[in-house]
Amino acid sequence: MEFRSLLIKDTTKEEREEIIRQSLSCEGGCENCSSCWLGGGSPWGMYQDYIDGKKEIAEINMAYHRGIVRG
Repeated sequence: MEFRSLLIKDTTKEEREEIIRQSLSCEGGCENCSSCWLGGGSPWGMYQDYIDGKKEIAEINMAYHRGIVRG
């Protein structure tokens, strides 16, 4: 498995969309994500700032764990 950077500076918007899609298994159903039923709301909404190049995944995850981010 090849490691590649997930940082905004190293990815395109299309790559970030694919990273989120693969990470959350959204195409395979919600049972693998838990974002919605744990109060996170839509995983797409939650990670939209990453997809748009505004915030890194780590920043969003930290805010989510502190209860600041909702999808």
